[in-house]
Amino acid sequence: MLAPLIRDMIAAELPVLQAHGMSMWGYSVLLALDRSAIRTQAALAEAIGADKTRIIAILDELQQNGLIERVPDPEDRRARLLEITKEGRTRKDAVQAAIQTGEERWLGTLSAGDRATFLRVLQELSGIESS
Repeated sequence: MLAPLIRDMIAAELPVLQAHGMSMWGYSVLLALDRSAIRTQAALAEAIGADKTRIIAILDELQQNGLIERVPDPEDRRARLLEITKEGRTRKDAVQAAIQTGEERWLGTLSAGDRATFLRVLQELSGIESS
């Protein structure tokens, strides 16, 4: 039952991402960097479920667009420390707001009780703490 909903959500998000010059992986990177203290490329790849060798091209593009910074780790020159930039946060926030507007259209079809239950169950299943 979730597969069709997920496909519809991805289809709705892709034009938003494209309008902001962002890929789904790029958006995932910015979300992860803005939400936690992830500092290395390896830790980031693990956190978002990406292959650590394939994420390099995504990080290169984000860095070229001024959305993240990568600097050598002073304690391990093989590692790169990651940080979202002000522009990266601004772009991530704009994408997130547009995506949430679309989600509100779907959630708005539910009664208040059904909406609360649906969101609580999603948070429980995904391991995300409610805010």
